[in-house]
Amino acid sequence: MTAQIIDGKATARLLEKELALEAQELQKERALVPGLAVVLVGDDPASRTYVNNKERACKRVGIYSEVHRLPGETSQEEVLALIHRLNHDPAIHGILVQLPLPKHISDKACIQAIKPEKDVDGFHPISAGNLLIGDKGFVPCTPHGILVLLDRLGVDLKGKHAVIVGRSNIVGKPVALLLLSRHATVTICHSRTPDLGLHTRQADVLVVAIGRAEMVTGDMVKPGAVVIDVGVNQLGDKLVGDVHFASAQAVAGAITPVPGGVGPMTIGMLMKNTIQAARWA
Repeated sequence: MTAQIIDGKATARLLEKELALEAQELQKERALVPGLAVVLVGDDPASRTYVNNKERACKRVGIYSEVHRLPGETSQEEVLALIHRLNHDPAIHGILVQLPLPKHISDKACIQAIKPEKDVDGFHPISAGNLLIGDKGFVPCTPHGILVLLDRLGVDLKGKHAVIVGRSNIVGKPVALLLLSRHATVTICHSRTPDLGLHTRQADVLVVAIGRAEMVTGDMVKPGAVVIDVGVNQLGDKLVGDVHFASAQAVAGAITPVPGGVGPMTIGMLMKNTIQAARWA
């Protein structure tokens, strides 16, 4: 068996075309251009690349974008003051603080400073609470992108056993809630789970977001499973995921590559959340 490659890049481009039409409708109906502000502190190469990709996506979709690039020594007070100003800027509907931040700046303080109605990353405690109880709100972009990939692949999650490797607030926990909302049976594993393979081999849908290069190998995958690899790791001169792609591809029914799998969908869902924020404004 050779698994079907789940092309996140192609899916994201289709999504962007749909979103571009939505942005055009907003401009015609309400003379409103969705606006996204990104705050980037420091010069982390990966963060810089992500922000550049987000800028390009905004141009393709028709979203007004501004990036506030701040030096690494910027104080937390200065970052919070910028967020406060953006909160009250009517041209900005979504605010994203690029993580990770320098160690002297609190991620939590910055996320909580963003108005919930502009929290297009879906990280604010109010957004997290809305997701937990199933109320309207912003869904974190990577988990939402995973769900869209599964939907467009035609995966019926009802009654499926989904196993998630990783329990972060950004991916693991929210994707568990989304899968539960689709009536999947969900198991969450993490770094202290004994005999990880015992659990992953039971997964009809396996989502891996542990941050360890090629940690999940083919012998840990159930034959025919859908494997979603969220990890992005530098291994030598190449980028690899948290799943050993070649061995998993030989067993799985479908699998996301790294790069070109989940990553483009994360940016696509950020565009979707920004347009939604403009609609709710």
